[in-house]
Amino acid sequence: MTSSTSYSLATCCSANICYCAGANATTPLSWPSNLATFSAEMVELTEVMDDVEAPQDAELDWYVAHVRPRCEKKLVEHGKIYNFPTTLPTYSSTKKYRGKVVTFQKPLFPGYVFLRLNCKTRQVAVQSNYVANMLEVPDQEEFKEQLNDILFALDQQVEIRVEPTIGVGNRVIVRSGPLQGQEGWVEERFGMTTILLRLDFIGQAAAVKVEADTLELI
Repeated sequence: MTSSTSYSLATCCSANICYCAGANATTPLSWPSNLATFSAEMVELTEVMDDVEAPQDAELDWYVAHVRPRCEKKLVEHGKIYNFPTTLPTYSSTKKYRGKVVTFQKPLFPGYVFLRLNCKTRQVAVQSNYVANMLEVPDQEEFKEQLNDILFALDQQVEIRVEPTIGVGNRVIVRSGPLQGQEGWVEERFGMTTILLRLDFIGQAAAVKVEADTLELI
């Protein structure tokens, strides 16, 4: 007959030595030498987490975080931990990898993450290891509208690509199709009509192909 020994989770401590309760209660477990430092760091982290409450929408302003290389998604995860909203427009990129087709989500605007912050969360974001420069947005409403246009186009799964420079053309509105009601600047390319959904603040635009007869001059 096989006997088994159960152990209790309770512990008793004496002279800074900890003993497990149970059959082997006389076996000491020594404290880690850096326990005091570890405990202090945990207390400090807890205080920061408690201080950063989930902000109300009315208290938030848009900011553009220019991030360090390959840190876009890391900053998004940082925002989840510290309770500040982040927006990272991404598009699907499909590649063959070892005989398999793999789909990746890539940032539409590499190097940029869009944040909504108050005074406290702005400090938390700036002090992270991911932000190279925090840019203030002077025209909050215009920025919000332009970003929403781009997010809407991505949500409709239309063909979209980044345009490094904003092209010169007529201001138009899309009157039909999945982008109905969206406004942008238009230019001709290879016989195709391309609408540029502008994000003026960072000097870039997302180019979306649409049929010419769906457009109307503003």
